[in-house]
Amino acid sequence: MIYYVEDEKNIRELVVYALAQAGIEAKGLEDDAAFRRACAERVPDAVLLDIMLPDTDGLSILHRIRQTPGLARVPVMMLTARDSELDTVTALDGGADDYLAKPFGMMEMVSRVRALLRRSQQGPADAPAASDVVEVGPLRLSDPRHEVSCAGEAMSLTVREFELLSFLMRSPGVVFNRETLLQRVWGWDFDGGSRTVDVHVQTLRQKLGEHADLIETVRGVGYRLRG
Repeated sequence: MIYYVEDEKNIRELVVYALAQAGIEAKGLEDDAAFRRACAERVPDAVLLDIMLPDTDGLSILHRIRQTPGLARVPVMMLTARDSELDTVTALDGGADDYLAKPFGMMEMVSRVRALLRRSQQGPADAPAASDVVEVGPLRLSDPRHEVSCAGEAMSLTVREFELLSFLMRSPGVVFNRETLLQRVWGWDFDGGSRTVDVHVQTLRQKLGEHADLIETVRGVGYRLRG
């Protein structure tokens, strides 16, 4: 079940109809109050959130989802007319799994929703076998504790930042293109030009500070973690 929180009735009904035509069960909700009631009745498999809502904003709802046991790992995609880079970074850094600006095509939206559902059912696709602790240079990552430190300083990462860094750390020196990272970390097979990987790399570099160059850009190819 997909919950789509959107106050504009026409858009809400169109998205729900498109998902239904694709064989995906969805429910449109007009505001946060309706979303809370729906979650009390049934935990969704994924959530689509508009940022501008009448009773609160989508980013506040996203924050609450990530802090609520039982909902914290539900995939969330922001669907909104606010498409500036700052808005994108804010949403993804807040824990959103994807960000789609209006107006968007129904086929692209459905493709991304399918990817969210695959992730909710299977987790990151084809991830390398995990060991408890991984160390690369000044980085130390513990999967069981979901902790990362750089040069002895603890880092605060979102779920997706943690998974991306974990993936890169398990194959230091190997270059991965964006499509591979989307498939392996997010579980997507969509190749429509999403900047999700670039934005997450950008926020990881910001948090690495003076060690930002640990994540290298290989021009025309993708990204790698320096071994």
